[in-house]
Amino acid sequence: MMLSLVVWIVTALAAFAAMEGWAAFLHGKVWHRALWSVHRSHHTKRRGLFERNDALSFLHAPIATGLILYGCVGVPGPLREAAFGFGLGMTAFGVAYVLVHDGLVHRRLPVSGLARLPYLARVRDAHRVHHSTGGPPYGLFLGPLVVARRAAAGGHATGGARAARTGDAVDTTGAERDIHVGNA
Repeated sequence: MMLSLVVWIVTALAAFAAMEGWAAFLHGKVWHRALWSVHRSHHTKRRGLFERNDALSFLHAPIATGLILYGCVGVPGPLREAAFGFGLGMTAFGVAYVLVHDGLVHRRLPVSGLARLPYLARVRDAHRVHHSTGGPPYGLFLGPLVVARRAAAGGHATGGARAARTGDAVDTTGAERDIHVGNA
Protein backbone atom coordinates (compact mmCIF):
# COMPACT_ATOMS: atom_id res chain seq x y z
CA MET A 1 0.00 0.00 0.00
CA MET A 2 2.84 2.39 0.83
CA LEU A 3 4.45 1.85 -2.58
CA SER A 4 1.10 2.50 -4.26
CA LEU A 5 0.77 5.77 -2.36
CA VAL A 6 4.24 6.86 -3.48
CA VAL A 7 3.40 6.02 -7.11
CA TRP A 8 0.09 7.92 -6.86
CA ILE A 9 1.75 11.02 -5.44
CA VAL A 10 4.64 11.05 -7.91
CA THR A 11 2.44 10.45 -10.95
CA ALA A 12 -0.20 12.93 -9.76
CA LEU A 13 2.42 15.67 -9.39
CA ALA A 14 3.91 14.77 -12.78
CA ALA A 15 0.45 14.87 -14.39
CA PHE A 16 -0.35 18.24 -12.81
CA ALA A 17 2.91 19.70 -14.15
CA ALA A 18 2.43 18.11 -17.58
CA MET A 19 -1.11 19.48 -17.81
CA GLU A 20 0.18 23.06 -17.50
CA GLY A 21 2.45 22.52 -20.50
CA TRP A 22 -0.28 20.71 -22.42
CA ALA A 23 -2.82 23.44 -21.64
CA ALA A 24 -0.40 26.16 -22.80
CA PHE A 25 0.27 24.24 -26.02
CA LEU A 26 -3.44 23.68 -26.73
CA HIS A 27 -4.33 27.28 -25.90
CA GLY A 28 -1.65 28.83 -28.11
CA LYS A 29 -1.54 26.34 -30.98
CA VAL A 30 -5.11 25.00 -31.16
CA TRP A 31 -7.60 27.27 -29.35
CA HIS A 32 -6.15 30.44 -30.89
CA ARG A 33 -5.96 28.84 -34.33
CA ALA A 34 -8.03 25.83 -35.43
CA LEU A 35 -10.67 26.21 -32.69
CA TRP A 36 -10.76 30.01 -32.66
CA SER A 37 -14.42 29.95 -33.71
CA VAL A 38 -15.20 28.32 -30.34
CA HIS A 39 -12.53 30.00 -28.19
CA ARG A 40 -13.35 33.50 -29.48
CA SER A 41 -16.34 33.55 -27.08
CA HIS A 42 -13.85 33.60 -24.21
CA HIS A 43 -12.27 36.80 -25.51
CA THR A 44 -15.51 38.73 -25.85
CA LYS A 45 -18.09 39.93 -23.37
CA ARG A 46 -20.09 36.97 -22.11
CA ARG A 47 -23.84 37.10 -22.41
CA GLY A 48 -25.35 34.83 -19.79
CA LEU A 49 -23.83 32.23 -17.52
CA PHE A 50 -21.97 30.21 -20.16
CA GLU A 51 -19.85 30.79 -23.26
CA ARG A 52 -19.11 28.49 -26.21
CA ASN A 53 -15.53 28.14 -24.96
CA ASP A 54 -16.79 26.28 -21.87
CA ALA A 55 -17.20 23.20 -24.06
CA LEU A 56 -13.39 23.00 -24.37
CA SER A 57 -13.10 22.61 -20.59
CA PHE A 58 -14.75 19.19 -20.72
CA LEU A 59 -12.36 17.57 -23.20
CA HIS A 60 -10.00 16.05 -20.63
CA ALA A 61 -12.53 14.94 -18.00
CA PRO A 62 -13.36 11.62 -19.73
CA ILE A 63 -9.64 10.79 -19.98
CA ALA A 64 -9.03 11.55 -16.29
CA THR A 65 -12.15 9.60 -15.32
CA GLY A 66 -11.03 6.61 -17.38
CA LEU A 67 -7.59 6.63 -15.79
CA ILE A 68 -9.05 6.81 -12.28
CA LEU A 69 -11.53 4.01 -13.05
CA TYR A 70 -8.77 1.83 -14.47
CA GLY A 71 -6.79 2.57 -11.31
CA CYS A 72 -9.72 1.30 -9.26
CA VAL A 73 -10.67 -1.86 -11.16
CA GLY A 74 -7.77 -2.65 -13.50
CA VAL A 75 -5.38 -5.56 -13.30
CA PRO A 76 -3.15 -5.00 -10.25
CA GLY A 77 0.31 -3.73 -11.07
CA PRO A 78 2.40 -0.61 -11.62
CA LEU A 79 0.43 0.49 -14.69
CA ARG A 80 -2.81 0.52 -12.70
CA GLU A 81 -1.20 2.55 -9.89
CA ALA A 82 0.35 5.03 -12.33
CA ALA A 83 -2.94 5.42 -14.21
CA PHE A 84 -4.74 6.17 -10.95
CA GLY A 85 -2.16 8.78 -9.95
CA PHE A 86 -2.15 10.38 -13.39
CA GLY A 87 -5.95 10.59 -13.36
CA LEU A 88 -5.83 12.23 -9.93
CA GLY A 89 -3.24 14.75 -11.14
CA MET A 90 -5.30 15.63 -14.20
CA THR A 91 -8.36 16.07 -12.00
CA ALA A 92 -6.47 18.23 -9.50
CA PHE A 93 -5.21 20.41 -12.36
CA GLY A 94 -8.74 20.76 -13.73
CA VAL A 95 -10.14 21.81 -10.35
CA ALA A 96 -7.29 24.27 -9.75
CA TYR A 97 -7.71 25.66 -13.27
CA VAL A 98 -11.45 26.25 -12.81
CA LEU A 99 -10.95 27.91 -9.43
CA VAL A 100 -8.13 30.20 -10.57
CA HIS A 101 -9.04 30.83 -14.23
CA ASP A 102 -12.82 30.93 -14.14
CA GLY A 103 -13.07 32.03 -10.51
CA LEU A 104 -10.20 34.37 -9.73
CA VAL A 105 -9.34 35.70 -13.18
CA HIS A 106 -12.78 35.95 -14.78
CA ARG A 107 -14.84 36.33 -11.60
CA ARG A 108 -17.27 33.54 -12.48
CA LEU A 109 -16.93 31.98 -9.01
CA PRO A 110 -16.78 33.72 -5.62
CA VAL A 111 -13.09 33.05 -4.93
CA SER A 112 -11.58 36.56 -4.99
CA GLY A 113 -9.89 35.76 -1.67
CA LEU A 114 -7.42 33.59 -3.59
CA ALA A 115 -5.75 36.86 -4.65
CA ARG A 116 -4.44 37.15 -1.09
CA LEU A 117 -1.87 34.57 -2.17
CA PRO A 118 0.67 36.76 -3.97
CA TYR A 119 1.56 34.18 -6.63
CA LEU A 120 -2.08 33.60 -7.54
CA ALA A 121 -2.56 37.37 -7.85
CA ARG A 122 0.36 37.36 -10.33
CA VAL A 123 -1.22 34.40 -12.17
CA ARG A 124 -4.43 36.44 -12.49
CA ASP A 125 -2.56 39.49 -13.72
CA ALA A 126 -0.50 37.50 -16.24
CA HIS A 127 -3.64 35.97 -17.70
CA ARG A 128 -5.14 39.42 -18.00
CA VAL A 129 -2.07 40.40 -20.03
CA HIS A 130 -3.01 37.57 -22.40
CA HIS A 131 -6.56 38.89 -22.66
CA SER A 132 -5.43 42.43 -23.32
CA THR A 133 -3.03 41.40 -26.10
CA GLY A 134 -4.17 38.03 -27.45
CA GLY A 135 -0.57 36.83 -27.17
CA PRO A 136 1.52 35.04 -24.53
CA PRO A 137 1.29 33.79 -21.90
CA TYR A 138 -0.96 30.98 -23.06
CA GLY A 139 -0.46 28.87 -19.94
CA LEU A 140 -2.05 29.78 -16.63
CA PHE A 141 0.01 28.82 -13.60
CA LEU A 142 3.38 29.62 -15.20
CA GLY A 143 2.05 32.82 -16.80
CA PRO A 144 3.88 35.14 -14.37
CA LEU A 145 7.19 33.47 -15.25
CA VAL A 146 6.53 33.91 -18.97
CA VAL A 147 5.65 37.59 -18.49
CA ALA A 148 8.73 38.18 -16.33
CA ARG A 149 11.00 36.39 -18.82
CA ARG A 150 9.62 38.45 -21.71
CA ALA A 151 10.07 41.66 -19.71
CA ALA A 152 13.66 40.72 -18.77
CA ALA A 153 14.44 40.00 -22.41
CA GLY A 154 13.27 43.51 -23.29
CA GLY A 155 10.16 42.18 -24.96
CA HIS A 156 6.64 43.17 -24.21
CA ALA A 157 3.34 41.42 -24.52
CA THR A 158 2.08 41.70 -28.07
CA GLY A 159 -0.95 40.29 -29.75
CA GLY A 160 -0.69 36.91 -31.37
CA ALA A 161 -1.00 36.37 -35.09
CA ARG A 162 -4.79 36.13 -34.92
CA ALA A 163 -5.01 39.35 -32.90
CA ALA A 164 -2.89 41.13 -35.48
CA ARG A 165 -5.05 39.83 -38.35
CA THR A 166 -8.50 40.23 -36.86
CA GLY A 167 -8.38 42.21 -33.65
CA ASP A 168 -10.69 39.53 -32.18
CA ALA A 169 -8.42 38.57 -29.30
CA VAL A 170 -8.76 41.84 -27.43
CA ASP A 171 -10.62 41.31 -24.19
CA THR A 172 -13.81 43.30 -23.83
CA THR A 173 -14.83 41.75 -20.52
CA GLY A 174 -13.02 44.28 -18.37
CA ALA A 175 -10.57 41.63 -17.15
CA GLU A 176 -7.63 43.75 -18.28
CA ARG A 177 -8.30 46.30 -15.52
CA ASP A 178 -5.77 46.64 -12.75
CA ILE A 179 -2.99 44.63 -14.39
CA HIS A 180 -0.04 44.54 -12.03
CA VAL A 181 2.26 41.69 -12.99
CA GLY A 182 5.01 42.67 -10.55
CA ASN A 183 7.92 40.41 -9.78
CA ALA A 184 7.27 36.83 -10.72
